[in-house]
Amino acid sequence: MHDLNHDGRLFRDYAEFQRRAERINGYVRDWSARGFRSGALYRHADWYAALNIAYDMSIPNVAHLEIQRGGCCTVMPYFIGNIVELPLTTTQDYSLLHILRDFTNELWNNQLKLVTDRHGLASFITHPDYLDTQPAQRAYRALLDRLSALRDAGRCWLPLPGEVERWWRQRHEMRLVRVGDAWRIEGPGSDRARIAYAELAGDGVVYSVESTSAPAVARPTSVS
Repeated sequence: MHDLNHDGRLFRDYAEFQRRAERINGYVRDWSARGFRSGALYRHADWYAALNIAYDMSIPNVAHLEIQRGGCCTVMPYFIGNIVELPLTTTQDYSLLHILRDFTNELWNNQLKLVTDRHGLASFITHPDYLDTQPAQRAYRALLDRLSALRDAGRCWLPLPGEVERWWRQRHEMRLVRVGDAWRIEGPGSDRARIAYAELAGDGVVYSVESTSAPAVARPTSVS
């Protein structure tokens, strides 16, 4: 569901929000929708409990060029009550192409690398009416080519938002169990999970992820 009428007033007044939330929930039920994104990324996370949704996609990790400033400061999904938040972690196409006038894909590529280096969620917002010129379409095709190359190399997963939400709930229920001097993941879906280790390397942090066939092993590092 994308807002109710995209007028930017969904979160202006709590009583009005509750009235609109009832109508939004009606559409969610009628159309079997599970996710939500507000118009122009306006948000008030404390009010989300009124929405009968499984996940939201309205909160950016940073919002330097958004109408509502501020962000969640993470590239990972997280819970708001029982709702999974899938944050926006890259610059929107309008900001990139029409405010910054950047058609080189350098910013998108840099953001993609920063997110994937941390094994985070790389999410993009694009609009057909902002991709209506040849330079914009070339930039978008270059982004899709880059994502496809990462997928083909086994470096990323390209799911639908609902698949991410379901996976994050499964992951939330898993547990790290110590087996002697080693660690093991237990819980439904654990066959898809991997243990990631974080180690200090100078002034930075280096992550390593176990291979798909790795058994429980002992590691002298912290587990994330």
